[in-house]
Amino acid sequence: MGKSLIEIAQQLKESDKKVQLIYGFNGNGKTRLSKEFRLLVAPKNDTETDETGLASKKIIYYNAFTEDLFYWDNDLANDIDLKLKIHPNSFTEWVLNEQGQDQNVISHFQNYTDRTLTPKFNSDFSEVTFSYERGNEEPSPNIKVSKGEESSFVWSVFYSLLNQVIDVLNIAEPSERETDQLNQLKYVFIDDPVTSLDDNHLIQLAVDLAHLIKKSDSELKFVITTHNPIFYNVLYNEVNKKTCYMLGRKEDGTFELEEKPGDSNKSFSYHLHLKNTIEEAIENNQVQKYHFTLLRNLYEKTASFLGFPYWSDLLPDNKEAYYNRIIQFTSHSTLADSSAAEPSPQEKQTVRLLFDHLINNYSFRKEA
Repeated sequence: MGKSLIEIAQQLKESDKKVQLIYGFNGNGKTRLSKEFRLLVAPKNDTETDETGLASKKIIYYNAFTEDLFYWDNDLANDIDLKLKIHPNSFTEWVLNEQGQDQNVISHFQNYTDRTLTPKFNSDFSEVTFSYERGNEEPSPNIKVSKGEESSFVWSVFYSLLNQVIDVLNIAEPSERETDQLNQLKYVFIDDPVTSLDDNHLIQLAVDLAHLIKKSDSELKFVITTHNPIFYNVLYNEVNKKTCYMLGRKEDGTFELEEKPGDSNKSFSYHLHLKNTIEEAIENNQVQKYHFTLLRNLYEKTASFLGFPYWSDLLPDNKEAYYNRIIQFTSHSTLADSSAAEPSPQEKQTVRLLFDHLINNYSFRKEA
């Protein structure tokens, strides 16, 4: 029997493990789980507000809502003064203004992106501009970075914050810490950090995060969710004192959190789980819009394994029409619309056709 995300959040909260590592496909509720967990740890009617500063905070988290703290002023009138603005909040106020970690943020950001791409904070750390600085060349000031680079910047701020938090809490005696503002902090929840990175930088990010977790000697507990098997496997191999799970979404809209020993290759055959999930939905006439996401993931993994540069190369004739249909149903805005109607019979037939095409033409072993 499935559970609600609130029930799963309660299960995670009650665990005594230092690290809980959760794998889940896109569209399976990871970001919503992070929200439910945050509300469970720090309810809205609790005394925790941003006006109280860090002193009442019980959880810090990185997810899509964290990125919403950063937004662009595009200077629509002149298209010259482009800057990334930061909503006032206690965490960036502490790590940037009070702890002076701006140079570390810049260094981390350049490690994950480009050494010549340079952020520059204003004096009160309420906004940041970006420029390319290539030696003797004329710098390119006030550029708008890509969405992936923006996510890398937000992560670099969070990483610097987490590093400082761990250093403070590692001092066992609260009275000897440089600040008492973090004494109530109990949890760190990280949901899919910077998935747009290439594999090398993603591995480096996972290794860096594992280093922080391993150096944490306090009672701080970590919950980490991801859909990326590389990121998952690096953390699995680098971090001790962990419990690993797979988050699944059932056909009735409930969820399951299944404990899984081993890395992603041993504990859940990624492509086979996708295949079985889609196959079951087709057989039971229970195809939903999120099955387009699973189908796309299956195409992506098969293309990568077989050496095709694009997953769309595996599509049947009339590739563009099928490609556009899948893209339409796998956009984040479409999946996020919980009120959207279920797929039409024709759309369900498209899932069946594309699934059968992949299974029949690319050497999947048939079940007896």
